[in-house]
Amino acid sequence: MDLVNTTTAEAPSPPSPSSVISAVAVSKSWGTNQVFSDVTAEVPPGITGLLGSNGSGKTTLLGMLLALHEPDSGQLRVLGQDPADAGPELRMHIGYAPEHHNLPDDVLAQDLVRHIAMVHGLPRREATTRSSDALWLVGLGEERARPIGTMSTGQRQRVKLAQAIAHGPKLALLDEPTDGLDPVQRDDMLALIRRIGTEFDIHVVLSSHLLEEVERIADNVVILANGKVRAAGPIDQLYQGQGGMTVVLDDGVTDVANTLQRAGYVAEVDRNTIRIGTDEPLEQLANAIRDAVVEHGAPLRRLDASRQSLEDLFLDEVYGS
Repeated sequence: MDLVNTTTAEAPSPPSPSSVISAVAVSKSWGTNQVFSDVTAEVPPGITGLLGSNGSGKTTLLGMLLALHEPDSGQLRVLGQDPADAGPELRMHIGYAPEHHNLPDDVLAQDLVRHIAMVHGLPRREATTRSSDALWLVGLGEERARPIGTMSTGQRQRVKLAQAIAHGPKLALLDEPTDGLDPVQRDDMLALIRRIGTEFDIHVVLSSHLLEEVERIADNVVILANGKVRAAGPIDQLYQGQGGMTVVLDDGVTDVANTLQRAGYVAEVDRNTIRIGTDEPLEQLANAIRDAVVEHGAPLRRLDASRQSLEDLFLDEVYGS
């Protein structure tokens, strides 16, 4: 199944930049409503979660990446090009699955996917083959001749995904692709997106307000809040130095906690458990715990490292001081 390396005479492949998307001091307003102010971020290759509460500007940002509207100021680059200048030539290398479910009810799934592939520059015969391949990939091979109006929400989401990848884009922008899905359907969709992003050499930007699903499949994250980027980068790097450790002792809990507090740590005691948060490397914290336990001869039952969840990181960045 070949969904990549599509080339046409009209759309030469763009250069391969180190950043899939780059924004520098981007601002955007709709009338008196300022959506973005001085947004700066780099989106590296891989699968990136675009996070923010409803109304945070995620869909507006996707629209600017597609050159459907332009920034008021600042510089935006997608696959190394300015979308406002590159226009259709760049969009041939981008796939887009919108949030809304307003697909034409009387059109067959295979016809819609083929049409979108042709819009992206593929000849009709190749578009027909690739539309079939894409629908089989998303699990709708046997349903490809059904009118979209007879399909469930989950099937419509799969049709939207198929039309976003059938032409073999370098970048797929997926706006709330699990909206309206039950837990089983959501798990299947996330696994499918992860496969597309890892097996088919397609960079993915997944716009979502559901932190848990982004944490499961994304390599990188961009967090939007109050018109600004509050955090951006590989998730593992954003986690570095965040979290803490949990200590369970048979005795001496208060003495050990007091020693850690005097050393500058925030140590919370709950019966025989001490929870210590830190923004320093965990190795340094572990050494401090070891010294405190040895000093007081406290019997150690368990010592666990804990890492922030994406929800913790989001809340810290958006609502923290």
